[in-house]
Amino acid sequence: MNEYLEFAMEAAAEAAAIIRAGAMQPKRIEYKGEVDLVTDTDRQSEAAIVGRIRKAFPDHAIVAEEGGKGAAAGARYCWYIDPLDGTTNFAHGYPCFASSIALYEGETPVIGVVVNPMLNETFSAVRGKGARLNGKPIHTSPVPKLGTSLVATGFPTHMRHNSTNMDFYWGFTLRSHGVRRDGSAALDLCSVACGRFEGFWEFGLNAWDTAAGNLIVSEAGGKVTALDGGEYLLGGPTILASNGLVHDEMRVLSAEILDKAAARKNL
Repeated sequence: MNEYLEFAMEAAAEAAAIIRAGAMQPKRIEYKGEVDLVTDTDRQSEAAIVGRIRKAFPDHAIVAEEGGKGAAAGARYCWYIDPLDGTTNFAHGYPCFASSIALYEGETPVIGVVVNPMLNETFSAVRGKGARLNGKPIHTSPVPKLGTSLVATGFPTHMRHNSTNMDFYWGFTLRSHGVRRDGSAALDLCSVACGRFEGFWEFGLNAWDTAAGNLIVSEAGGKVTALDGGEYLLGGPTILASNGLVHDEMRVLSAEILDKAAARKNL
């Protein structure tokens, strides 16, 4: 897997350079939906990564946010690419965005790389080999209780008018040290992996949003499931990632919040 990791690191570094350059320039912004943005930098970053994959691994499949495609379905290996996770932040000049690259063998993650170009941070993981930040091993937080945890979430733009997550945001705010909403799921997951956050949950994420972070959290000693504690599948409706120690508390609180929300609707 060293060949694939080296390749992903080089591709992510090129994407990071494109993003840094774009951050210093006026933004050309388009809308994919009511509030879902895309910029030229998203497309340039994706084109650079996809171009590298097509040249180096023409038999691999590609799933990328802005539509870049590779080999036909059924390929042994598939790359998941979010060329610029946190585009709204990028468009507004808020320095919290990243490029995310993951390689899966079937449904099994084998390589994950996430680069924060503004902080020069590169998170990486190889299945069975642990997780790293700028080459140094990282591990999830030792905080054992939700009440002393800092957690994070997000609000996907396509669900903004019917978001159950407002109930979760309130519930977790009352039961933790605080909730952060930074606008980049890839970086939120990496923050769980390196111990900045104890937990993260979100609804409605796409496969490319979590493909790399999922592996990085797991290899850092954390736990990733669906919100109800079941198996997390890429592109599934919910994700819950934690240091493992507060996972059950977060899962139980999530169930309580859903029950209260359902009861309120039935009044």
